[in-house]
Amino acid sequence: MLFNSIEFLIFFPVVTIGYFLIPHRFRWLWLLTASCYFYMSLIPVYILILFFTILVDYFAARSIEKSKGQKRKLILVVSIVANLSVLGLFKYFNFFNDNIGIIAERVGWNYSISSLKIILPVGLSFHTFQSLSYTIEVYRGNFKAENHLGIFALYVMFYPQLVAGPIERPQHLLHQFHEKHHFDYDRFRSGSVLMVWGLMKKTVIADRLSTVVNQVYGNPMGFSGLPLILATVFFSIQIYCDFSGYSDIARGCARVMGFSLMENFRSPYLSGSVSEFWKRWHISLSTWFRDYLYFPLGGNRVARPRWIFNLFITFVLSGLWHGANWTFVIWGGLHGVFVVVSHLIEGANRNRAVASHQWFVLLMGRWGRVFLTYVAVCFAWIFFRANNLHDANYIVSHLFQNIFSPLSSFMGRLVFLPVDWILLAFLIPLLLMAEAWMEKKNGLDRIFQKSGIVRWGFYGGMIYLIVIFGVFHGTQFIYFQF
Repeated sequence: MLFNSIEFLIFFPVVTIGYFLIPHRFRWLWLLTASCYFYMSLIPVYILILFFTILVDYFAARSIEKSKGQKRKLILVVSIVANLSVLGLFKYFNFFNDNIGIIAERVGWNYSISSLKIILPVGLSFHTFQSLSYTIEVYRGNFKAENHLGIFALYVMFYPQLVAGPIERPQHLLHQFHEKHHFDYDRFRSGSVLMVWGLMKKTVIADRLSTVVNQVYGNPMGFSGLPLILATVFFSIQIYCDFSGYSDIARGCARVMGFSLMENFRSPYLSGSVSEFWKRWHISLSTWFRDYLYFPLGGNRVARPRWIFNLFITFVLSGLWHGANWTFVIWGGLHGVFVVVSHLIEGANRNRAVASHQWFVLLMGRWGRVFLTYVAVCFAWIFFRANNLHDANYIVSHLFQNIFSPLSSFMGRLVFLPVDWILLAFLIPLLLMAEAWMEKKNGLDRIFQKSGIVRWGFYGGMIYLIVIFGVFHGTQFIYFQF
């Protein structure tokens, strides 16, 4: 079930009203049933994978809490292996199998293992990582094992963030399912506005931009120069509006019922470095890799060569988490290189004379660093969006060819109306200005402090844009595939 569908427009109020009407002791069952229905509306049989993960980690955590010494570590390893085995089978088996087959063919080996004809379960990486964080936190002694199997199942399957996050930690979310929530108008209002804001970003901006992005990246050999640059910039806005839009809707859904989900985005394109970008982009994933991979490897508390390795391997694996394709590996590796280089430059600046460093900062300025960071991030997005390495290499090598060709020759080949260009020329700068304003003014909450005319004008404007200009073709969210 998609957030941008008629089905969800019916599902959400029914579930929310039912949640507040039934007694507190049965609410977990109501939400768990609704979450099962939500997930099974996609590919029903894959809910068995979720049940397997839930049972493994539920009993593993309880066993870890009761065990001592090496037995605790062994149980944790079993839990991790079981979770990653499911992820590896459905998401990575064909990728590694195909690459082994290519190597075998080149060296003359007889390799006859066939690829599996399976579909990747929606949101598999998200709920696998969320469940893993639970057993790891119990092992570390940061959280007590949950005794209620149904409550733990709801922690893994809570429908707002089930298929595309944010990836929650048990310390933040699990206890909320035990708490009794009463209907609160202010919470209902802020949650609803957040949902509408996210839906606007998805349907009015992201899905409209996808028209250009899909046509260019679907056949990049038919373009060069400005069209490739424009499609790449459009994709950077599309994926942000698509993914942050999902997160806004998820947080809004949960907030209406009284639950708090972590913030997953904080104006990432206002970052002054790639390191800062990853503190603002997909925060739940970046902190997951930081806490469960980068820090255990030693983080930055090691010699510089080992630190560079720790940082680089973390970004490469985060790239592979996004998809079983070399394009994602390169995307992650590029971000690793960007972060290492930026840290080395910052370190070199600290070792220079203060006056020299101040001159560099003055020359660049905050917005200069923001622009350079955005260019670097956009370059990496090419590999993220390209269908394969061949397409990505073509796009990179043809970005600046025929750069001065008339834009009209490109526009005439697209199924994109003049009103679309006008709308986006207005909405994208408006979105960026709104993001900058929210960065300083504590987000949408400031709207509620304005006069009634301003508030209702804002609400009505968003609804008008969605109804009149929203794209409703059942377009799924980009991160569903991960």
